[in-house]
Amino acid sequence: MRFLFLGDMVGRTGRHAVFEALPDLIADYRLDFVVVNGENAAGGFGITEDIFRATLEAGADVVTTGNHVWDQREALHFAPNEPAFLRPLNYPKGTPGRGSGLYEARNGARVLVANIMGRVFMTPDLDDPFAAASDLIESCPLNEQADAIIVDFHAEATSEKQSMAHFLDGRASVVVGTHTHVPTADHQILAHGTAFQSDAGMCGDYDSSLGMEKEEPLNRFLTKVPKGRFEAAQGPASVCGLAVEISDRTGLAEKVSPLRIGGRLSEIRPDFW
Repeated sequence: MRFLFLGDMVGRTGRHAVFEALPDLIADYRLDFVVVNGENAAGGFGITEDIFRATLEAGADVVTTGNHVWDQREALHFAPNEPAFLRPLNYPKGTPGRGSGLYEARNGARVLVANIMGRVFMTPDLDDPFAAASDLIESCPLNEQADAIIVDFHAEATSEKQSMAHFLDGRASVVVGTHTHVPTADHQILAHGTAFQSDAGMCGDYDSSLGMEKEEPLNRFLTKVPKGRFEAAQGPASVCGLAVEISDRTGLAEKVSPLRIGGRLSEIRPDFW
């Protein structure tokens, strides 16, 4: 199975770069399944229903989120009715929406996708992400109820992301980190066959501070006194993500590569498709 994950879309320039690039990526690489993190798509803070639907129309099969999931209050209303929209699984019971789902890929594979949020340096402080991940996978094991399992682990601390990946190694096809908006250089297949990258990076303008216009974040570091709101940067965006070839036989990763196209960052494309 050919799987592509795209990191956090940030603002107008980030989401439009994804909408423009994704149809060609799906066609050129004959992708079977695509997950996009959309939690910063609306001006850098949350996602609207229109943006969610446009992301699906561009070719995403599932849209994940994270700590900004409810920044646009309308998400509370459309989340319960949209199976392809995921908020973190480890929110308390009764929270609107869902944290996981079982989907059918273009090649007919059953794909379990989970969106889970870390707790180190993160707010709100959610339920134990390790217990949530283990309970879910035990209820829908790889090679039994699912042919592939994808985990978007939305977390700040690299140590927590790496620990989650090792915790799920051999039980999930892919564990990919989001939230920190900078693509890491540690893409790999772990000892028991799980593909991992600490952070896929953002889809946004890298002439920025994590996708925000530089002036206000710099001002706050220098003076500690806010002068205005954070605004999403509007320069050319890089589309960043993780490409994984998943075995149809084992459900584990066989090949992994970062993907980076457009904008300021050096281009990287998978060489195995």
